[in-house]
Amino acid sequence: MRMIRIAALACAGLVAAGPAAALDLTKKRENLPDLVLGDDQGNDFVVENKDITLESGKAYRLRIVAKGHQEYKFYAPEFFRYIWLNQIVIEHKEIHGGGPPDHLEFDDPGEIAVEFVAIKPGSYTWAARGLEAKGMTGTLTVK
Repeated sequence: MRMIRIAALACAGLVAAGPAAALDLTKKRENLPDLVLGDDQGNDFVVENKDITLESGKAYRLRIVAKGHQEYKFYAPEFFRYIWLNQIVIEHKEIHGGGPPDHLEFDDPGEIAVEFVAIKPGSYTWAARGLEAKGMTGTLTVK
């Protein structure tokens, strides 16, 4: 009887410690290649790393960098809907929130880092709204 009580207490302790002992995915994030809009040579409509592949259940940091001199409105609504967003970082300032952003906008050259965990597999299109015909579009694929 005593062994049963000890086993029951041990199991109760493991159950109680479960969430506290769980792995924090945000601490093990992987840096993705920068998604770069425009370049330093005056080519405002080129994109570096326009198609990026991720794995579901993994944490990532994606830096979206505007180098061109256009106004870039970065839309990826389905992608933003199907990730768990940890934070958005702009100039070392962090934005935390409970929902996805509508879009990210660059009025000037700069960068925005999005830290997240990929959740739902699929192929999600992103676009610099209004500049799609100039090639400012790509995919974020979660496997």
